[in-house]
Amino acid sequence: MRWRKMIGLLLLCVTMITVAACGGQEAAPAGQNGSSNTENSSEGDSTALKDVKVVLDWTPNTNHTGLYAAVDQGFYQAEGLNVEIVQPGAGGADTMVASNEVPFGVSYQESVTQARTQDVPLVSIAAVIQHNTSGFAAPVDRNIKSPKDFEGKSYGGWGSPVEEAVMQSIMEGEGADVSKVKNINMGDADFFTAVKRDIDFAWIFYAWTGIEAELRGEPIDMLYVKDYSDALDYYTPVLVTNEQTIKNDPELVKAFMKATSEGYQYAIDHPEEAADILIKAVPDLDKDLVVASQKWLSPKYKDDAPRWGEQKQEVWQNYTDWMFNKKLLDEQVDVSKAYTNEFLPQ
Repeated sequence: MRWRKMIGLLLLCVTMITVAACGGQEAAPAGQNGSSNTENSSEGDSTALKDVKVVLDWTPNTNHTGLYAAVDQGFYQAEGLNVEIVQPGAGGADTMVASNEVPFGVSYQESVTQARTQDVPLVSIAAVIQHNTSGFAAPVDRNIKSPKDFEGKSYGGWGSPVEEAVMQSIMEGEGADVSKVKNINMGDADFFTAVKRDIDFAWIFYAWTGIEAELRGEPIDMLYVKDYSDALDYYTPVLVTNEQTIKNDPELVKAFMKATSEGYQYAIDHPEEAADILIKAVPDLDKDLVVASQKWLSPKYKDDAPRWGEQKQEVWQNYTDWMFNKKLLDEQVDVSKAYTNEFLPQ
């Protein structure tokens, strides 16, 4: 799992999202479109279920466990839904949701914010994790203990403008100069390969790569970006739908979110069992990594929020203002249209 690429790939998708949304894709045949009204029932089952697809942002990992738990535990079925979890196509999850190819997907606050500036109708309907668990990581022998220590070091990334903007933001607070950081494109190399080859630090999600470092006995220093700026404590990842689905089928969104909330609550309450569900669904995953990651991440899904999925306007506004000030947005965004808590169960 190369979580370090997630944000970059989705930001690079914005143009593709716009083309898909404005160009209008052909409607999928009945039974293939995740938002269709086709109902299926298995032989001998009198309960008709509505087929629904939810597209992941990347390969399956512990960010997604609540979805798999909701399938496994029958929470979707109880709401009349037959949910299929699918991988993103070439254009990415945002493209598929924005163009109404599927009604639900996994995305990121930064990607939704970028999309809204181009009138792409994505709407965040839940925060999967309450606080940003990403940050800059380096093997302990690089002696990177603060953002000032980035100076003179080599950073491995994917060349997105947001990377340098974030680095600059947290370095400025310590009087450091981002121009003294050497940027290297990591290509397809993972974090562990790259730090042995030609870089000193990279941007990772601790819940996966950080936990993997622990299991490998390769200690790292982790600088969480949220610890250096309130604006960088944004929601990553989020669950999204599109405005058309909200308008035309709000009951579908409500039912999907009720079951999904139950799935994530199950993962909060039963991390080991939830890890087993994910491993059963995706046997190629490293079992030790999944279990350790799930134990670390489960308490962070809800954290200090009154309920799982809750989103705050100030989080959306703070990050939008930060992106605009860093010239990552061409215009300001009405954040009230970018997210909603309306469909979370009370």
